[in-house]
This record gives sequence, C-alpha cells and structure tokens, in this order.
Amino acid sequence: MKKLLTAVFLAATALGGAAHAAEIAVAANSTGKNLDFLRAVFAEFEEKTGHKVSLVTMPPSSSEQFAQYRLWLAAGNKDVDVYQTDVIWAPQLAEQFVDLKDAASDVIDQFFPSIIQSQTVDGRLVAMPMFTDAPALYYRKDLLEKHGKELPKTWEDLAQVAEEIQAKEREGGQGDMWGFVFQGNAYEGLTCNALEWIKSSGGGQIVEPDGTISVNNEKAILALEQAKTWIGTISPPGVLAYQEEEARGVWQTGNAVFMRNWPYAYALGNGDDSAVKGKFDVTTLPVAAAGDKPSSTLGGWNLAVSKYSDEQEASIELVKFLSSPEVQKRRAIELSNLPTLQALYDDPDVAKAQPFMPQWKPIFQDAVPRPSAVTKVKYNEVSSRFWGAVHNTLSGTGSAAENLELLEIELNELMGNGW
Repeated sequence: MKKLLTAVFLAATALGGAAHAAEIAVAANSTGKNLDFLRAVFAEFEEKTGHKVSLVTMPPSSSEQFAQYRLWLAAGNKDVDVYQTDVIWAPQLAEQFVDLKDAASDVIDQFFPSIIQSQTVDGRLVAMPMFTDAPALYYRKDLLEKHGKELPKTWEDLAQVAEEIQAKEREGGQGDMWGFVFQGNAYEGLTCNALEWIKSSGGGQIVEPDGTISVNNEKAILALEQAKTWIGTISPPGVLAYQEEEARGVWQTGNAVFMRNWPYAYALGNGDDSAVKGKFDVTTLPVAAAGDKPSSTLGGWNLAVSKYSDEQEASIELVKFLSSPEVQKRRAIELSNLPTLQALYDDPDVAKAQPFMPQWKPIFQDAVPRPSAVTKVKYNEVSSRFWGAVHNTLSGTGSAAENLELLEIELNELMGNGW
C-alpha cells in the first residue's frame, strides 16, 4: 500500500501535480493509554494518505502541558503542527491556532453544539473536539454489597460509608485499604475536584458567567472544610500529591472503596491486569444535601492546528481524521472516552463495549464549565490561585474562610478593570 502511495506521489510530482507527503508533529498527553491509541491510528492515517506523523509526548498534568504550549506558541515554534488541547484553553490560545470553521463545515453539525461552542472564540473554530469528559464516582459494588451499604448520595454519606468499609476491610487483613481517592495535587485537577465540591453545595462556580467573583461564601467554605476532614481519615495523606494516574493506581490495585475520576479509568479498571475488573461501577458524584444537583466539571480534549505550522493543510486533514466517527467510535470502545458526536451514543457497538456510556450523556450535557470563558486569558492565573487556596486548606495551612477571603482579594486585583 505504501509503495502504491509513493508511486502515486511520484507520478503526480512528475506531472506537476500538488501531491505532497507531509511530516506532521502532534503534541499529546500521556494519560492512560492515549499515546498507544494515537500511535495505532497514526499508522492508519499514514497508510491512507502517505503523510508521516510523529508524537511529541507531553506530561499527564494539564497545567504543565499548558505552560509548555504557551512557551512554544509564544516563540512561533514550527516543530509542532497539531496540539491536543484542554477544553478550557480555547480563549487563551485562540490567536495561535488556525480557524477550522470552513474546513469542518461538512461535519460540524454532527457534534454537540455546546462542545463546538466551547471551542469557538470570536466566531473562529480554534479546535476540533476529539472527546468530551465529565467525572464520576467509581465505587466497589462488591464491597458495598459485602458490608450491606447503600450507594451514597451526599458527601457526608460517602465519608461515612467509606470510613466504615475501610475499617472493616482493614480488620479483615486489607491493611492498605482507603475509603476515597481523588486528585488533590496543586494543579488543574484540584480546581476540577474543588469546583465540584463547591458547586454541588450551592457555593457557585468561583467566577460566575457575568464576571462576579463568588468564591468567598459560606457554602464554599463549608464544602472545603468538609473535604479537609477526609485527609488522613478516608483518604491517604499522600492524596495531596495525587493526580489522575496516582488515584487510578490505588484504585486499580484494589485499595480504595471510592474514587473520583474521568471516564478513561473505566476501561483500564476492567482490563485483564486490574484487581477490580468486574467489581466496580460508576454513578454521579455526590451532593451536599438530598435534592441538590450533582456537579461534574466539564472536561474534554480537542485538536488544534498551529498557525505557525508549515503543514497546515495536512494537519487539518489529520485533525478531521482523529475527530471522525470511525476514530471516535474506536476511542470510545477501547479507551472509554466519551464521544463528541451525538450519533455514537446510540451506537450498539459502543453501548455493548461500554454499557455505562449511553447513561453518561446527560452527565456531561449538564456538566459545570470552569470559568475560562468569562476570565479569558486570565483563566490560568485564576485557576492557579484557586487550587492554591484549596490545597492550602486541605493541607492545614490556614482555614477555608481565611484562604477564600485572601483568594477573593487576589481575584479582584487580577480582574482590575474587567476580565
């Protein structure tokens, strides 16, 4: 096949044709099996088009990834053509990316409108949605049944059930068992977790859509103080350094009753090398009180083409391929990543491989966005100030009330005359 493509390319070149075998570099994160999946589909793209695709491996931390992207793009780096981007980065990096609106005009109506809107800045489509994300509460259904416990609906219930099962399992010889693991490190993942605690408690979403700084309120304070009580009781002290993969590591070795994590952990948890294969399920995250609405942070990853790329045409072709129904379906089946295409939620193959996925649709459709749209280029600073205040609270450096009061002052200074 490759010889045939080469022959076609050479023939077209000899005739003065426009055929061009491009070399495309893609920057992508290393969470879960993302890189392995991309390498496999890159090979298919290469065989199909004659182009060559290489990976620029990024760390799993979205905060570190963003910092590196910003440096490269500010320098007009031509070495990276396509960037895997977080849903929150569109307003901050829009000017550095190619407008994909015309190139995607034939497929754009297949995507969820809200997801397309999240990647549209000043009328420009700056990234194509690859998969969406909304976290869930993973729970050991075997342990809940063993100890006669109901699925917790509130954060208080979760702490109580987690503590009881943790104690009984340790008494039974499972000395490494913990009740609840989550992402407690000082990075973007903690912003997501803490936003869920606060929003599900009626404490707002840090900065409201109209620009109001709302984070310093009694309900937000109570939510963070409650989370602080988990450290060293139902959650290991080391959770303050956990990102997604550290939490998954504890969970997948069978050493946690509950875990907050993204959908990618579902397929990995049911892998042949997992101690919890077939023993767990997922549900919506808890709330503060019965009747409150669960709040999952809207996540998701997209594909953007650098305006500094010398291979924009081929890069756009690759981006459309990676966001196509065929590749998104395969990603959903193999990695349990949520598609951004509406039709795939009714696909019987997806439902068979990932039974939880059709029920996930209303979760991410109602998910809470981080305040990136309103804070624009200042979002990264807003988020880092927020996760710093939360991390200080969880680690015992100041109370939630003190830290949120200081945060409010810092955000007002950051806002200046407006976002």
